[in-house]
Amino acid sequence: MFQSVRVSKRGEPDAVVVGVFSSNQGPTPLDAKTKALKAAKAIKNIHKLPECTGKAGSLAEGFEGKTRVIVLGLGARKEFGAVSLRTSFAAALRRLAVVRAKHACIELAGPCASAKVDGRSAGISAGIAAGLLCFDTAAFKGASAKNNNKKTKLQLCSSDSMFEKGMSHGVSLGASANLCRTWANTPPNIATPAWMAAQARAVARGVDTLSVRVVKGAELEKEKMIGLINVGKASENPPCLIRIAYTPKGAKKGMAPAVLVGKTITYDTGGVSIKTGGSMKGMKEDKDGGCAALAAMHAIATVVKPRRPVVCILVSAENSISNNAYRPDDVLTFRNGVTVEVTNTYAEGRLVLADGLCWAKDREKPAFIVDLATLTGGVITALGSTFAGLWCDDDALRARFDTASADSGERVWRLPHHQEYRDMMKSPVADILNSNPNRKAHPIQGAAFLSYFVDEKTPWCHLDIAGVHAVQSDTGPYAGNMPTGWGVLLLASLFEQE
Repeated sequence: MFQSVRVSKRGEPDAVVVGVFSSNQGPTPLDAKTKALKAAKAIKNIHKLPECTGKAGSLAEGFEGKTRVIVLGLGARKEFGAVSLRTSFAAALRRLAVVRAKHACIELAGPCASAKVDGRSAGISAGIAAGLLCFDTAAFKGASAKNNNKKTKLQLCSSDSMFEKGMSHGVSLGASANLCRTWANTPPNIATPAWMAAQARAVARGVDTLSVRVVKGAELEKEKMIGLINVGKASENPPCLIRIAYTPKGAKKGMAPAVLVGKTITYDTGGVSIKTGGSMKGMKEDKDGGCAALAAMHAIATVVKPRRPVVCILVSAENSISNNAYRPDDVLTFRNGVTVEVTNTYAEGRLVLADGLCWAKDREKPAFIVDLATLTGGVITALGSTFAGLWCDDDALRARFDTASADSGERVWRLPHHQEYRDMMKSPVADILNSNPNRKAHPIQGAAFLSYFVDEKTPWCHLDIAGVHAVQSDTGPYAGNMPTGWGVLLLASLFEQE
């Protein structure tokens, strides 16, 4: 939609966006703050138009001199919140893109005050919507398509200083989420494990609180990264473990870091248990958990800046097929001594995540661990594309995720995690199976498997994002059939609490 978005008061606006709620009788009356705006006459006239309904995302417009005035429907006042504003405001932004507006003043202080919504939070949500609409959906199209798709640069401002500051913060968060979306959308002939390592180095370049280390080759063997070695050995693109560390200035000495672990399978053929039919299409996005974790590190280091150290571990491999591919019936002995009978090479993500979890436990001495992965189709069956699956038995950490989910709009739903599910993963040959052929509790199987590689004393949260990492419809701030960057905003909100 936009080439770029920035927040600045410089220059005269060519558009003004105001808001109104809906009721059973049509749009609610204009509030005092909105009626006091410079464009009040035009706003009052637009308010009388039949298309001004107040319904969420509805638009009515007119002019005050040469300035375009848009009255945006915000939905019912009782249902309005900072997160719901994101979807409604995206409709106004899409209109601003169509009319090629260059400088829009966003005046929503009145509706926010009447709904008792914090101005900064509302501004953050609006800024995120604007930032997300800067995502380049034509990155891999030819030159002619790009030349015919010229985008405008949009400048935003507001007379409400808290809303304006929030917008600036939100635009930056949207930019971080777009990094994730760009990496997720990059095809596998470009996005190899080595390429992901290069992206991590690029993120850290010029950010003095970030550092990167890449573990590969003989060092993987030395560190007993058995999952990565076996999943990645059939590919000509070697696997690697990528460690990104955020060390805040003035960090308390000896403070335990939070650790993020991201599944970063740059392409998943299914291996010897090859995917059939059309199920291989789109597997370039099997790296989206890792992309989200890396982009979250960008947001953490450049926007959020928490006081706690944070370490991100990307376990990156390409699950391919060749004469030295790992096979069903193989037994793998992991770093922590747990042996795994491979029953399905399609279930490769949990094998590389096991390495990441072992590394986190042994090397980082973490305060808590969060892993993100496009792990199971079963979570899509269970939750669709509305919620990500969450497994977390630590009450305090789970409460933090509940708050972060509400603040970010990236919704999570807790799924059970009991001993019966762990028992389902027992193997007659080794300690555990990587996949139980019995499809019962399919998404829970993945979490149960991973539980064998974490310390029971360390708070741990597993997020299965298979249903939410991409969107199929062109709606709100997202373009159709494109990655959403899910997880970046959630994690940013989590560390805002530090």
